[in-house]
Amino acid sequence: MKKATAQFRFVLMTIITLLITSFCRAQTNSIASSFVFSKGADVGWLPQMEATGYKFYDSDGTQKDCLQLLKDRGMNSIRLRVWVNPNDDKASGHCSKEETVAMALRAQKMGMRVMINFHYSDSWADPAKQFKPKAWENHSFPELLNDVYTHTFDVISALKKAGITPEWVQVGNEIPGGMMWPEGSTKNWVQLGQLLNKGYDAVKAVDKNIKVIVHVDEGNNNAKFRTFFDNATAQKVKYDIIGLSYYPFWIKKDYSETITDLEYNLNDMVKRYNKDVMIVEVGGEDDKVQNTYELLKATINAVKKVPNNRGLGVMYWEPQGAKSWSGYSLSAWQADGKPSPALDAFKN
Repeated sequence: MKKATAQFRFVLMTIITLLITSFCRAQTNSIASSFVFSKGADVGWLPQMEATGYKFYDSDGTQKDCLQLLKDRGMNSIRLRVWVNPNDDKASGHCSKEETVAMALRAQKMGMRVMINFHYSDSWADPAKQFKPKAWENHSFPELLNDVYTHTFDVISALKKAGITPEWVQVGNEIPGGMMWPEGSTKNWVQLGQLLNKGYDAVKAVDKNIKVIVHVDEGNNNAKFRTFFDNATAQKVKYDIIGLSYYPFWIKKDYSETITDLEYNLNDMVKRYNKDVMIVEVGGEDDKVQNTYELLKATINAVKKVPNNRGLGVMYWEPQGAKSWSGYSLSAWQADGKPSPALDAFKN
């Protein structure tokens, strides 16, 4: 009798173990199948391009909506920058709250995911310059904290009111030296940490499911990233995703010389800080089509290889911003108004 009971228990435990294993596999497969790699573009210039009469064409010469052309090449996401009180300059203005909401709505209607990128400036903010908005110039630091919170909350709330929930929000644009100088410089990490957390809190106050990104340039430079995010950790900065730029052109090296460094850094960021990673800006030379195609393929593969789907996606910066219109030579658009074949890298 005891032997039969023991056998019954063994069989019962075996069945339970198999059921649990099967359930776990099903859950894992479900999570894996729900993950969608983001392939996209920053298109902040698009409304201005259209307003100045620029026309976009498919490879067969048919005039088409620029977003449709990007979607046809495998892109599923759009990134939009926001400036506080921008001017009307063609290349260095626009990107107001109202224009951003309009563009986000247009992208969403096409089934595209949306990323919002706060510069906390009236124009370009990047590693070389992080100017406070003119309206905030004489504000005390406590007032600046309130400015960041109010501006972020206002823009994200306007998007929500229009029926748009951004999937990602960047608090600051390329900020290896901090933002809103001098108060938010990395020379004063205590204050920078507070500013970043105000942006984070404002986003989550509107929708806790939106993922917050902190963004640093030179994605192949592991030492730069460790320095920045070690300091962010020390200041208890809150964020969900580490955003990286990757431009071999600006460091005067071919992608083939730095792609392994990018791969290492992506994986190191996940392991060291337990954060997802995403290339939020990438670009190659418009007149080197094959090289840019290969750069994009290699970059996408590097992000996809990050274990456990923790590499979330790749965004090209202003691919439609044709040099003939913008003067920018790292776009991916031809002089005839057609997309560069380099963008076919996003189809796979």
